[in-house]
Amino acid sequence: MKALRKYLDKIKPNFEEGGKHPKLKSTFEAFESFLFVPNETTGAKGAHIRDAVDLKRTITMVIIALLPALFFGMWNVGYWHHAMTGEEAGFFCNLFYGLGQVLPIIAVSYISGLFLEFMFAQIRKEQVNEGFLATGLLIPMIVPVDCPLWMVAIATMFAVLIGKEVFGGTGMNIVNPALLARAFLFFAYPGKMSGDKVWVAGLGDEGTKVVDGFSGATPLGELAHGTAFDALKVGNEPLSILDMFLGYMPGSIGETSTLCILIGAVILIWTGVASWKIMVSGVLGVLGMGLLLNIFGESSYTQIPFWSHLLLGGFAFGIVFMATDPVTAAQTETGKWIYGFLIGVVAILVRVVNPAFPEGVMLAILLMNVCAPLIDHIVVRQNVKRRLNRAKVAAQKN
Repeated sequence: MKALRKYLDKIKPNFEEGGKHPKLKSTFEAFESFLFVPNETTGAKGAHIRDAVDLKRTITMVIIALLPALFFGMWNVGYWHHAMTGEEAGFFCNLFYGLGQVLPIIAVSYISGLFLEFMFAQIRKEQVNEGFLATGLLIPMIVPVDCPLWMVAIATMFAVLIGKEVFGGTGMNIVNPALLARAFLFFAYPGKMSGDKVWVAGLGDEGTKVVDGFSGATPLGELAHGTAFDALKVGNEPLSILDMFLGYMPGSIGETSTLCILIGAVILIWTGVASWKIMVSGVLGVLGMGLLLNIFGESSYTQIPFWSHLLLGGFAFGIVFMATDPVTAAQTETGKWIYGFLIGVVAILVRVVNPAFPEGVMLAILLMNVCAPLIDHIVVRQNVKRRLNRAKVAAQKN
């Protein structure tokens, strides 16, 4: 590392004003800050907040928290592919097959997104922020494994351009860019984001050997078609509660394993990166809305056990990694409870009332992203009002 540090120091003058490549200064600084802690400090004058946690460390913690779900997702991709073909495959065979399917999606996401990030940094003569390092990994984890790479590239560039750069870049966006990419794909290319054949690698390819009775439908897809909850199957085997929790079912690459997502949640909460209040209130919103629908609903879809909504679909992943985005979430402490609770309520309403959109958590989080400033405004105004009332009461007593 010392040799690399010396080399960077040697070539650094080439990217400063008066050097050979001054226009590439932000690009060089991006690579330098990615490899090493910046050697700049706050000034001696003025008020500054000094903290060991910067954006790079925050994003690093998010990526570490995503790894359990990512690795399980890779294994799950291989598992269901071999289940589809009827082949016997061990742990590493499943993992390496999934690795070969998922890595190209991750590479395309990073290449297409970072291209725009670097381009806008050069145009604005600003530093390249590390925020996309998390977004570039989140996007592949919330899409089906059979999503074409060119669609991933288009969706990623759309999310960076429309979701971030038009608002000023990292920290200025009003909606979660990764979810915006997912929404773009869902509405622009619905045939590649829904149905039974997009969740298992190779299932939609003509001429692929598929065992008799195999189905690549997700549990939510089966429920939407009228299957009773107790009769749910994945592939051609019954689906147990333990399977739901561990993630042995088709779905988006990183969204199936509630266990791995919970491990990520513990990491985010323990490091202080994400708000536990948003996670807990989101769970309460799901349980409350699901229970109300169980009591008053009449259709078979409303009778899905209220607790099962936590294990099926992308809710767990969304509430842990998407809803807690500090840029687009509510900022006030009371607002976080309201924000998370409403995400849970709206997610179940969309999922159950309109089964055509089983992944209601995507729309719920995007909607609450837009409403988060209003929630914070109302909370602040109420706090100000209460303080004024207390001041009036105190003045009257005096």
